[in-house]
Amino acid sequence: MDLPKRKQNRLPDWDYSALGAYFVTICTKGKKKLLCDIVGGGVLDAPQVVLTEIGWIAEQELLGIKNHYENITIDKYVIMPNHIHLLIRIAERINPFPTKRYDIPNVVGKYKAAVTRCVGNAFMHSVELWQKSYHDHIVRNEADYRRIWEYIDTNPLKWEEDCFFVAE
Repeated sequence: MDLPKRKQNRLPDWDYSALGAYFVTICTKGKKKLLCDIVGGGVLDAPQVVLTEIGWIAEQELLGIKNHYENITIDKYVIMPNHIHLLIRIAERINPFPTKRYDIPNVVGKYKAAVTRCVGNAFMHSVELWQKSYHDHIVRNEADYRRIWEYIDTNPLKWEEDCFFVAE
């Protein structure tokens, strides 16, 4: 029996440790709303992200990435109810002979594992938080970077129009 072939998520032959910016989207398993609530959005109040306990852990681990990777920064992010958007930058390495290779799959994989471990410890049981993979986009130029920055900035405002929106 021929099994369906899984779509390759990464761009073939691209070096994901190459200097530059990457737009990454990580989704929760089954698109469950675990990370935050979007509140407000009436005539006088803009929508606000209110993190859940799991979302708070996800944010703390995200902010800690800079402590684990000398040349990786998170330029911009937003935590949504069932996904996270990241604008990740790989800069020039300080150490020209690093002992570890840092690339986007490594950073995202370790981030997802760290959040899962912390959430499991906090709630005293193992959890399956994330979809198996993630979406990435290699930022091609300054205009692309600005478009993605704006998208991340305005994502909570457009939550109900988002492709990841799931009605309750």
